[in-house]
Amino acid sequence: MDATSVREAADRLRQAYRGGTPIPPLIETYPDADVTDAYRIQQEQVRRWTADGDVVKGHKVGLASAAMQRQMGVDQPDYGHLLAGMFHLEHAPIPIGAFLQPRIEPEVAFVLGRRLSGPGVTVADAVRAVEFVLPALEIVDSRIRDWRISIVDTIADNASSGGVVLGSRPVPLGAVDLRLAGCTLHRGGELVATGAGGAVLGSPLNALVWLANTVGPLGIDLEPGHVVLPGSMTRAIPVRPGDTVVTAVAGLGSVTAVFDR
Repeated sequence: MDATSVREAADRLRQAYRGGTPIPPLIETYPDADVTDAYRIQQEQVRRWTADGDVVKGHKVGLASAAMQRQMGVDQPDYGHLLAGMFHLEHAPIPIGAFLQPRIEPEVAFVLGRRLSGPGVTVADAVRAVEFVLPALEIVDSRIRDWRISIVDTIADNASSGGVVLGSRPVPLGAVDLRLAGCTLHRGGELVATGAGGAVLGSPLNALVWLANTVGPLGIDLEPGHVVLPGSMTRAIPVRPGDTVVTAVAGLGSVTAVFDR
């Protein structure tokens, strides 16, 4: 894609945000677009958001579990940016009208105390860099109509990012084996999904390493204080007006998201 097409694709996604109406898949409009083009579109959106005053507060790994790859019809992870405006307080009503097609996922959130700069980052480097972990709920959303996404579509759409709710009790990384940590996801008091940390590339730490080594060659470092979401432990669950969603992660506690009506 040339620079004009990249800006045009970013404009289409921006209009979907502003107008509240999903657009057709980008891969249909730009059939020759590849993953590199998709990340260029994503970066163009991030550039515009930060120019408007938002701030990058971290990154997310998407499609890191086999369940999510099957659900979305893709075969590789991707990443997106977390902006300050995406973070919502636990128990505070979240305006569901701000999303187009929201779904929710249970995750572990890493909060970094040291910079991670790839390539060459190892699991040992990642362990040293993590200051603490929190239970988290990620709200994923798509500006692509009916979630008919290819890997190009979801990457261009900032890895289908929507929002984040973090738990409030920090836990040292060494206090829990994230591979074996099970989770439950309840919506409206009903158990809708279960999973475990091992579903995320074998361990959420592997997703953190993958992210650092993927973005490093692009000139992006994972900074101290940033939040990293390594990927969902279950499939994504649709949310509706008035829903209360709770995830509990063994060893980390729980986190609650409340959506307004």
